[in-house]
This record gives sequence, C-alpha cells and structure tokens, in this order.
Amino acid sequence: MKSSKAQITAKFHKIPALRFEDQKLTSFSGLLIFQLLFTRINLKNRLKKCFTHLKASPIFGRHLIVVLLIVHLLIGFRRLRELDYYRDDPMVLRLMGLRKLPDVSTISRALSQMETEGVENVRQLSRSIVIEGLQREGLPRLTLDFDGSVQSTKGHAEGSAVGFNKVKKGSRSYYPLFCTVAQTGQFFDLHHRPGNVHDSNGAGPFMLSCLSEAKVRLPGAVLESRMDAAFFSQDSISIFNRNHVKFTASVPFERLIQLKEMIERRKRWRKIDRQWSYFETAWKPKSWKTGYRFIFIRKKTKKQRKGMLQLHLFEPRDFDFDYKVIVTNKSESAQSVVLFHNGRGSQERIFGDAKNDAALDVIPSKRLAGNQLFTLCTMMAHNLSREVQMLAAPRAVSRALPKRPAAWVFEKLDTLRHRIIQRAGRFTKPQGELTLTLSANQAVRKDLLHFLDVLNKACLLYTSPSP
Repeated sequence: MKSSKAQITAKFHKIPALRFEDQKLTSFSGLLIFQLLFTRINLKNRLKKCFTHLKASPIFGRHLIVVLLIVHLLIGFRRLRELDYYRDDPMVLRLMGLRKLPDVSTISRALSQMETEGVENVRQLSRSIVIEGLQREGLPRLTLDFDGSVQSTKGHAEGSAVGFNKVKKGSRSYYPLFCTVAQTGQFFDLHHRPGNVHDSNGAGPFMLSCLSEAKVRLPGAVLESRMDAAFFSQDSISIFNRNHVKFTASVPFERLIQLKEMIERRKRWRKIDRQWSYFETAWKPKSWKTGYRFIFIRKKTKKQRKGMLQLHLFEPRDFDFDYKVIVTNKSESAQSVVLFHNGRGSQERIFGDAKNDAALDVIPSKRLAGNQLFTLCTMMAHNLSREVQMLAAPRAVSRALPKRPAAWVFEKLDTLRHRIIQRAGRFTKPQGELTLTLSANQAVRKDLLHFLDVLNKACLLYTSPSP
C-alpha cells in the first residue's frame, strides 16, 4: 500500500529536556540468551571450582571477576574502566547474580593478585567447554591448526619482551601459541609465551597435549592438523605421525638446501589447474630416520620484469612461478592436499575476529597471570558467541570440503551485538510476573525468540537425568 508524503515525513525542531532516573532500563536485553547459555554449561559454579584452592573472598570471588570479564567483552567493551558505563544495568546485574558490580580497582587488584594455579584451572575449563560442544555435535573430522599471534603491550608488563612485531616495531609483547578448531572457528587452547621467542618454542609439548586431550575426549573423530614452516622439524612431525594424526606442514627452503636443486632439475610438472602445478616424491633428509611424502608446488604469477632477476641462495626464483613445498602423511590426491593446506588461512580470520570483537589484543595488567587470565576470558567470550550460534542453527556444511571451512555460517560477535545483544529494554512486574519489554521490532523479535527457544530446549536436555 502506498503512503503519501504527509503520512511519512514529519518536522521535529524542539530538543527534549533530559531527565535521569532509575527506570529499570537495560541496554543489553540480548544478554538474556547468554544467561541461559551460562546456565546450560553451569559456567559460574565451574569457574568457582577453579579457585577452591584460595581463601574465598568475602564479597567478590575470583570466579565472579572472570564471569564479569567475559560479559564485559561480550557486550563490546575493551578497557576495564568502561565498566562504569553499565554498572547499574539490571540485565548485567541479573546475569551476574549481584545487586552491585565491583569497582574497577577491585577487578584490577584481582588481576594483579591472580596466580598460576587458578589460571591453569580456567584454561582447562575453557578447553573442556569447547570439547563438550564438539562431543554434542559429533563431528566426524576435526582440524586443529597451530599458530602464534602477537599481543602488543604499552608498558613493561611482566613476562613480555621485545620481539618480532610488524604492527608496533620495537614494542614489548606476548606471543602466545594458539590451537584452533577449523570446523567451529573456536580457540581450543593456548600456550602463553613472551614476545621474543621463535614460533616453535614450546610447540612440541603443547601440540602433544592438545592432540592427546582430543583423542581421549573425542575418540570417534578423525584428527588432522596444519602448520606453517616455523613448526617444521622431525620432532614435531613425528608427534603427529605417532598419534595417527593426518598433517600437512610447509617446508622452509633454507633448512633443506636440496629442495631448490630438486625443483630446478625438474622438467615435467603435473597440472592441477591454470595456476597450480606440482610433482611429488617420497623423500627424507639425510639426518631423518623416516621418509615422508613431499609435494613440490608452483603457482603461476605475473611479475613485472625490471632488470635482472634477484636470485636467492636457498629459494628457487624466476619470473613466472612462485614455489613452495609441503610435507604430509595424507594419502589423498595432491590437489586435495594443497587445498587442505591452503585452508589454514582461515585461522587468521579467527585471530582477527577475536582481536577486533573480543579484545584479544588488549593487555590490561602489569602482572603475567592477570594478563593470561584476561586472554583466556577473551577466548571464552569468542568461543561462547560461536557456541550459541551452533546451538541455534544447523550445519551449513554436511561433509568435509577440501579447505575445511567452518561447518556453520557464523556471524561475528560484533554483528550479534548490533542485532541482538545491544537492545534496549525495561524490567517490570505486571501482576507480580517479572517481564522484560523491548520495542516491537519484528527482526529482533524473530531472532531473539529463536535463540531463547533453542537454548531453553538445550537447558532442559542438559538438566534432565540420564535414562
């Protein structure tokens, strides 16, 4: 039905007077879905058990500080000081189970007094929550990717160091090693490190820990992994082989000088498509005990020819192709192996989303344990935003595609905030029944009711006794 211009347009000139009073108004009505999710996974009680070795706080326990940090990140704030802008929000208070939020100084003090055992317990809990989601979904194949990501500090935070930092050169930083799950886009675990270490520092034990936990807790899943050249070594590769994990790893030319000669001697390359071609061989370096499948790949590229070509001592260089080598224990076609390995770029998107939307790049404390805990909170906020979407929607990918993309179409946490979480509402009690009233927006109503429906069903399944 058409409307006239007079029915649509209106002129407003007067600026309304302002009045501030307690009306039980909330700016975060959509937190209701996370209140249900926290109930489903029993988050608060499980976090409380992480700190049973400490003397209980008379008011704000460490577990409440952790829950508040997760909520703080979910609703879109990055700095601790910004808590003052929602400390009287009734939805946040109800989710926390508090009548009053702690002061910023209380949170800062709790972070500075955090100790290693409590941080380790929270880390194990974070990993367990991810595993429980994977057990529920019953994915037949899991791809665990390993890589590090730089966290810059503005001051001399404990445990930080000056290392490689392409964004803020010369700044002190941390360089944690992350394990992520490609199918769910979640952080599986992390190994915290200073910023001046090589990518492979501590990687072997960390990889073994992640793989062992996954094999024990997810015995029916086929495990596979991808690594870049920084993790290439006989020891790391043997970890995957001994544990029957299918893997691919980029091979650094400077570590094996024979690779350049093998490429330059090669005359016939098998075509994958218009850009990619390859050859492969079963080979092992002289010092290795076991041979592996090495796939040599070249990609056709257009380069401007300006003068002589600058040759490289270890890497093959020419005007027409870029080269790389992959080592693997996979038995599929070379094209499938190349696509699988190239799919590891999705991990960079996980890092980017977590830094932009969940403050993974923020370092709030001068103490190492406090910063480690905050990083775990950012991981959990990111993971829980994915968890709620996994519960609310069916898988978009029903089979394993070569690049192993996420099995769901995930919205970024920032998108969830704009659409659902950051919605104004008012708490009232008509006839004694607690009611949250929102504006009558049909899109918000549809999405919010859908999330609440699936989470209510999940809570019933979670709390019902086993047959």
